[in-house]
Order: sequence, then structure tokens, then C-alpha cells
Amino acid sequence: MSEPTGAARRRGPFKVGDQVQLTDPKGRHYTFTLEAGKNFHTHKGSFPHDELIGAPEGSVVRTTGNVAYLALRPLLPDYVLSMPRGAAVVYPKDAGQILAFADIFPGARVVEAGVGSGSLSSFLLRAIGDQGMLHSYERREDFADIARQNVERYFGGPHPAWQLTVGDLQDNLSDTDVDRVILDMLAPWECLEAVSKALVPGGILCCYVATTTQLARTVESIREIGCFNEPTAWETMIRNWHIEGLAVRPDHRMIGHTGFLLTARRLADGVEPPMRRRRPAKGAYGEDYAGPNADGGTGR
Repeated sequence: MSEPTGAARRRGPFKVGDQVQLTDPKGRHYTFTLEAGKNFHTHKGSFPHDELIGAPEGSVVRTTGNVAYLALRPLLPDYVLSMPRGAAVVYPKDAGQILAFADIFPGARVVEAGVGSGSLSSFLLRAIGDQGMLHSYERREDFADIARQNVERYFGGPHPAWQLTVGDLQDNLSDTDVDRVILDMLAPWECLEAVSKALVPGGILCCYVATTTQLARTVESIREIGCFNEPTAWETMIRNWHIEGLAVRPDHRMIGHTGFLLTARRLADGVEPPMRRRRPAKGAYGEDYAGPNADGGTGR
């Protein structure tokens, strides 16, 4: 039985073609690809790549300036933050939430719109495995090219479960019996009719948007289309902690808002969503409120 795509690149001694992440004494990272006969240079000196080729992961190398660097393979969160970008990447904190709350499982059939630089595609492909299906749609060909290069660099070549289409999802979607749909785009409400036909009953729609106005319109549009349950929306923030002896405190900087996530589940055909019992705040729907699609999406 062959190993899953990319697994061989994640274990064993370092070999030619592997990516290596060096960490210096101040915690700074440097990523490069091992090539026989080449040297790695920093302002603290250099060392030959051959010194790492064949060495176990977790080795320490010293430069000609006698500075020690810890050598490890970059984790996927490290990789997506350092890879070449066309568009902004989905940050690891949000990708992890998508994998968990969109319930991405091995063998899942997933449709993704808005590939960007291939960050989320890499996370999704690793989760669904070789037996799954990820069909990604990207309207910009230059972004698609960058994403393809980044994904293939991470997995060591084309992934058998990945199909990448250049074009708008709502105009090109032909997939059926889809388990999960992930929309990372400016106007996910434009795709709701198409994805509602592709999703299986119980399938999950997950949207990633940047602003409150996008979030509001997406939620109202999901409610209006009538074939999903009540959507859930949230954001995540990460705060690291400084731990040094008795000095245990939160870091002064944190990873704050990057985007909003929302999920909703496809209902069976012909089923109406149960009536919402939650009472909205006074003024939430004023007399002049005309729905999510009025006045260019402002709803006012």
C-alpha cells in the first residue's frame, strides 16, 4: 500500500529537495530547499546544505560565525505563512476552524471557491486525503497559477484529489453530491443557489468573509434562500503567552481579527427551516428594511 501523497516528505532524514526551516537563537525562522553542493548564507555566517542532507530532523547546525540553528521541516502553518502570495492567505487559525467546524473528513467531496494563494487548499487536501475530492474555483488565472505552484511544492507534485478550475463557481459548478462547500470570496451570496443544488442533505456550507457588512448580507441571504438551517457565525483570535520563570503573562501582541466564519447545513429537499424563536433587538429591522439584496446589499 502506497503512502498518502506528501507523507514521505514529512518524515525520515533530510534529503535533497526537502524544505528546511531554521530557527535562530532569537526565534526567527529561515526556510529554504536542500540542494547538494549549495550553501546557506546569513549575516551570521554560512554552512553547506550537505551538512543537513542525511541528518535527522531536529538537528542543530552551526554557521561559520559559530551561531547555532535548529533545523526542522516546516509545519503546514509555517509553510502557508511563508509561501509566495498572489492573494491574502487563509491564516492557520481560521483554516483550523474550517477543518473542525465544517467537519472535513477523509474521503470528503469538497468544493472551494476563492483559491487565493492555495493556503486553504493545502489544508483541505491533507484532510480529505487521496480518496477525497477537492474541486477549487478561482476567477483569476494568475492567482490560480500561484496556488497550483504552492500546493504542488508542499505535496511534492500534483495531488490526485485536486481539480482546479479558472472561472466563477456560479457559472461553472457541475459537481453533484458534494459533502462540503467552502466560500472564501467577496460575495458568497451570489453562489448560494448553485451550491444549494450541489450539496447533499446535511452537507455543510462554510463562508469566510472579512467585513461585518459581508457577514450580515451572507447570513440574511442564507435565511432568504430557505434550504439551510439557521447559520452560525463567529471569529477567532489568538494570544500567545510569555513564560519565563515567574514572569508568566500574555504577550503584548496578538493575532486579532482576520475574518468571520459562518456555517449552515443543507436541509432535505422540500423541507422548510423551523421558525426562529429568537427575538431580534429593537431596531434590528427598521420600517425601511428591504431585505439583504436591496440597495446594492446594504439592506437599507
